[in-house]
Amino acid sequence: MGSIWSQWQIWAVLAAVTAALTSLLAKIGVQGVPSNLATLLRTVVVLLLLVAVVFGRGEWQSPLDLPRRSLLFLLFSGLATGVSWLCWFRAIQLGPLAQVAPIDKLSVVIVAAFGVVLLGESLNPWQWLGVALMGGGAVLLAWP
Repeated sequence: MGSIWSQWQIWAVLAAVTAALTSLLAKIGVQGVPSNLATLLRTVVVLLLLVAVVFGRGEWQSPLDLPRRSLLFLLFSGLATGVSWLCWFRAIQLGPLAQVAPIDKLSVVIVAAFGVVLLGESLNPWQWLGVALMGGGAVLLAWP
């Protein structure tokens, strides 16, 4: 008998739970610390964790051996991540976490649209309804 959960769904739930924890812990940690410094410190911890995971699992490969297109898009993704984290830490330093987080999660709505427009993915009407409800819910949570 197979699991009712696919592996990707399990990993996605774990990502959501740990993302919630990172938000809570970051909100507490950024108090009294410049937001950019807080972002740097968290990034160093993430880097050390990933070095341990990659080497521990024997997954290291020379970047020179990887496809150039992949490297280019990973570079851009890294830049976007860095800017996102800088914005996130500043936002949670200035505003209430319960209102900042829903605005940040509008990224789910934006990525669904990008997936359709830029990657040729498709969503059925129920999925579009879910995207709309997520967007509406984020707006309702963010603005009193």
